[in-house]
This record gives sequence, structure tokens and C-alpha cells, in this order.
Amino acid sequence: MAITVFIFIICVGLLICILRMVLGPTMADRAIAVDTATTVSVALLVLLGLFFDRYIYLDVSLVYSIISFVGLIAIARYLEKGI
Repeated sequence: MAITVFIFIICVGLLICILRMVLGPTMADRAIAVDTATTVSVALLVLLGLFFDRYIYLDVSLVYSIISFVGLIAIARYLEKGI
């Protein structure tokens, strides 16, 4: 029961992040919203792994967080000095 409530709360947070990605006034705001959305998505994957009792979700969330980190570094370099 508690996991379903947490999943709902995280989905609401993810929707707020998506709203910020769409309405962000600057590119930096959108980059921060993308980073926050990926962090929330990783938390959602971990909770789904607990809910369904499948450990593959934990592996997927770990790989997704690493790819997200590398992508955020690329975005930060682009915003700092261009390609």
C-alpha cells in the first residue's frame, strides 16, 4: 500500500518536472528540469522494482542514472562554451 502511494507521489513530481521542461524560460532551467526528471525516474524505477519484486529494474535504473550523468555533463559543456 505504501509503495503505491510513493509511486503516485513520484509520478506527480515527474509531471511537475516535465511541465518545467516545457515552460522553462532559459535553457539552464530546462537542463536542471531534465536532470531532476531523470533522478525522479530512477527513483520510480527502484520503487517499481520493489513493487513487482524484480531486480532487473534496479540494474536498469543504475545504467539510466549513469547515462543521465554523462548527458548532463554534455549539456553543461554546451551551455558553457558551445560545441
